[in-house]
Amino acid sequence: MGVGTSGAKSAPRARDVRDTPAPPRAGQHDDRLDADHDTDHDADYDTGPDTDHDADHDADRGAGPGSEPGGELGIDPDDLPDGLVIADENGRVIRFNAAAARITAVPAAAALGRHLESALPLEDLEGRRWWQLTDPYGGLAIRVGQPERNLLLPGGREVLVSARYVRTAPTGPVRRVVVSLRDTEARRRTERSHAELIATVAHELRSPLTSVKGFTATLLAKWERFTDDQKKLMLETVDADANRVTRLIAELLDISRIDSGRLEVRRQPVDIGAAVGRHIQAYVTSGQPADRFLLRIEQPLPPLWADPDKIDQVLSNLLENAVRHGEGTVTIDVTPSASPREREDGENAATSVTVSDEGTGIPEESMNRVFTRFWRGSKRGGTGLGLYIVKGIVEAHGGTITVGRAPGGGAEFRFTLPVGTPAYLL
Repeated sequence: MGVGTSGAKSAPRARDVRDTPAPPRAGQHDDRLDADHDTDHDADYDTGPDTDHDADHDADRGAGPGSEPGGELGIDPDDLPDGLVIADENGRVIRFNAAAARITAVPAAAALGRHLESALPLEDLEGRRWWQLTDPYGGLAIRVGQPERNLLLPGGREVLVSARYVRTAPTGPVRRVVVSLRDTEARRRTERSHAELIATVAHELRSPLTSVKGFTATLLAKWERFTDDQKKLMLETVDADANRVTRLIAELLDISRIDSGRLEVRRQPVDIGAAVGRHIQAYVTSGQPADRFLLRIEQPLPPLWADPDKIDQVLSNLLENAVRHGEGTVTIDVTPSASPREREDGENAATSVTVSDEGTGIPEESMNRVFTRFWRGSKRGGTGLGLYIVKGIVEAHGGTITVGRAPGGGAEFRFTLPVGTPAYLL
């Protein structure tokens, strides 16, 4: 079966509004002044998040769950995702929300009324008692809090802690200490991912660099002893390994841009059918049988504006996976499709490309992990970064990509790209 076609053509982020109370009459004390003064001071000196301000203002007013701090919002501290601990001017805990109880494994009833240092015993990573080091009720009167840092709970469990000191005046006594607690599990997952990436890169770089170093050192030391054919073979190996290092570095740069949201897409008119045809021809030239590929293009296709280099990267990865890990015929279908984003005119506003094979396919339990970092369908080499990058590129174009089981039993990857002229050309 040759490179087949079907269709006409184919080619191989709120303002903080506060009400100003009327001044009290002579000899009359207005209880609101304490709360409002505290609120205004927080606005001038607060470096912590608004959540702490709302919860602290709630506690200052003696409001319970469901009340409306500042008369604007109803906030129940137990609904906050982070731990919240508030101590009064005497250092006694007056608020210990549900998240704080979960993170510290201390029931709220056991913490309320106790001194802050007793209810929340924290140590730094060197084993020193954090409350004695920071001394929130003493020390410098100009301090407004403590930045987030890793501290240890009893038992050695790490927790992220930040604190804010609420004063009656810029250098007045501390009226409240507001402590925020966060679990470190999300950070640990990120750190593990980074460590795994470093380990993978180190492993993938070691082999080609060892080869390059070995062959170049040998050629430099014993150039005259080798024939021209031997020299050519060693130089070709060095060139292939250098290309492998270059591809890995490009993958790392792509991952960095995808993770930071800085992946640039330079849109140009793209003939997707011709692009697929070029990849097929490259495989045939390198020795793959021509009848292993079937290209089917449904016409008419809407005009596609995309980054041609990145689309080539997507096609190269998907076809390489089908050829390397699949079996039988590799079928590529290019069809007009409904856009991932609806168009008012209801016309087909997208192009879909489906790449399928006839191999064993991807186990059902693994399909939700296919586009994650380091996923490998088999042990036959690769960094496990390709499909993660493919998904990032497709989504940067505003498209979608899915994986499923092909009619022939193998894996089926389908990506859809919205089409249309870029706004600057309209």
